Amino acid sequence: MAKTETEEVENRVEKKLKETGAYDAKSITVLKGLEAVRRRPAMYIGDTGSRGLHHLVYEVVDNSVDEALAGHCTTINVTLNGGGSCTVEDDGRGIPVDEHPSEKIPALQVVMTKLHAGGKFDHNSYKVSGGLHGVGVSVVNALSETCEVEVARDGNVYYQKYKIGIPEAPLKKIGQRKKSGTRTTFVPDPAIFPKTEFKYDVLAARMRELAFLNKGLKIQITDERGEEPKSEFFFYKGGIATFVEWLNQNKNTLYKKPIYFTASREGVEMEFAIQHNDSYVENIYTYVNNINTVEGGTHLVGFKTALTRTINSYANKNNMFKNGKNSVSALMGEDVREGLTAVVSVKVPDPQFEGQTKTKLGNSEVKGLVEQVVGEELAYYLDENSAVAKKVFEKGMGAASARNAARKAKELARRKTALESGSLPGKLADCSMRDPEHTELYIVEGDSAGGSAKQGRDRRFQAILPLRGKILNVEKARMDKILSNEEIRTMISAMGTGIGREEFDASRLRYGKIIIMTDADVDGSHIRTLILTFLFRYMKELVVKGHVYIAQPPLFGIRKGKEMHYAFTNDEVDLLVERLGKHGLNVQRYKGLGEMNPDQLWKTTMDPETRTLIQVTLEDAAEADVIFTTLMGDAVEPRRQFIQENARYVRNLDV
Repeated sequence: MAKTETEEVENRVEKKLKETGAYDAKSITVLKGLEAVRRRPAMYIGDTGSRGLHHLVYEVVDNSVDEALAGHCTTINVTLNGGGSCTVEDDGRGIPVDEHPSEKIPALQVVMTKLHAGGKFDHNSYKVSGGLHGVGVSVVNALSETCEVEVARDGNVYYQKYKIGIPEAPLKKIGQRKKSGTRTTFVPDPAIFPKTEFKYDVLAARMRELAFLNKGLKIQITDERGEEPKSEFFFYKGGIATFVEWLNQNKNTLYKKPIYFTASREGVEMEFAIQHNDSYVENIYTYVNNINTVEGGTHLVGFKTALTRTINSYANKNNMFKNGKNSVSALMGEDVREGLTAVVSVKVPDPQFEGQTKTKLGNSEVKGLVEQVVGEELAYYLDENSAVAKKVFEKGMGAASARNAARKAKELARRKTALESGSLPGKLADCSMRDPEHTELYIVEGDSAGGSAKQGRDRRFQAILPLRGKILNVEKARMDKILSNEEIRTMISAMGTGIGREEFDASRLRYGKIIIMTDADVDGSHIRTLILTFLFRYMKELVVKGHVYIAQPPLFGIRKGKEMHYAFTNDEVDLLVERLGKHGLNVQRYKGLGEMNPDQLWKTTMDPETRTLIQVTLEDAAEADVIFTTLMGDAVEPRRQFIQENARYVRNLDV
């Protein structure tokens, strides 16, 4: 029986502890809480994969951001070092180093070695603090092979080094410096993390986000691991208003400047930035104490409620519905949010998180506060900016008309049984199992590949849905047009989730894995991108919850005599040629899945034991939104620029 991830981590930890020779009774006394962190790291950082690894950096950076929120820090530097370590440095007050009254050791050592120790629990040092788990830098220390902290405070510089959370020596004074701050350098422990290499792009996206959310804060990230160091500097005077402009950079906005307002009520600080564009999708990003609340919560509910009510109130007050001459007498929420890009950021002293990923705000009082502020401030803005108000209203009216058309399209589709939950599309070859946890849906390009996949699959848990041609580019279409596309209706019907803000329900998904399997050529890449665009814009929750995958069929088949090998890159082909020799070797480049017989397709691409699947993740929803707009939107110049900048990274280009 295969070992669980937890068991593997425990074994690696035990081995490392024995190797260090520092796991004696005295050490256990010091590390009462931290041993638990090493034995059950997922409880503290989510997992020991890529997400948990990068969370270590976020946890240290969050301490520096908290200093900025308290008004004591202006600059944060994050450096990925050549030896695999990460350094986070700030110009805050510096972690206190005087003796802790009850622990009788320096406060720095308490912070680094004791769970739930810090200055964020009584709201005296910090009114609010960021960080999802709030477990602090002690968890980073516990899960690091080595961790070094340098503190500049009161004119002196102090230093202490830890090994798997254990101090190597007492805190010592190593010099003098006028400027205060904290510098932390840590190396993730390979006994905990199977892969310890930080991804620059993932960290840079979070640093950019933090700079947007904390206007005036300067954040620099530098990667010194390659031959040529790369670095980015983030600093936004406009804060979340600039964030909205960045999100809308390749969209046609309806008015020039975002609507921005801020307020503080009952200890809760609130910021809002709003700007409509001419697209047909809404993008609302919500944050609590710098945490991206991807599941929304009470602040999002309050914002949506106030937005709809205020725009309708303004329209009624100004007789914009023309006494019922229009087809609608009131706009619905989805109407006023069509084409909306908004950022809602609240700072809450004691946030309560709910939801599957603990990123849904549950504080009931926040809903009313947000409603009140948005209602007052937006009403005032609309009264003072009638031209903008008119454009927002007209956009909503256009959405309402399209919504009515979409409703009629849905009714027509239902009559044709294309979207009825009890009726599956005829081209779907379903599986016999019904448990979504164990079933897979392959969305396959073309009938030829679909035929091979149907014959080669395991009928118990693998369903096949062949698509004919390219689906509609939903980036440029409203719902009524989307629902008129037969291939999209077929996908919706097969997946079973429904579509639209009122009907979509991820819990009704009929398959645990949605696997996109297209040809390894330009057309196949385009079809895959069109499908991903549809899923990202209208079924994003499936991506967030990890249901979407991309199949990786081999690019080459290499035959020598009766032996058959498969390669996924040109480098693999070269390696195989070098190992079998060129004589008698036949290399075939697969351009279409239909070129493989059912047995080959099963062995290379569909067999869970041998296949390679790429899970589609959403590390940064804002960045993904910008990229989808760039690649699939109306503006040509940003797309040309993107292609020119990224052409050098293309491999195995089919021309």
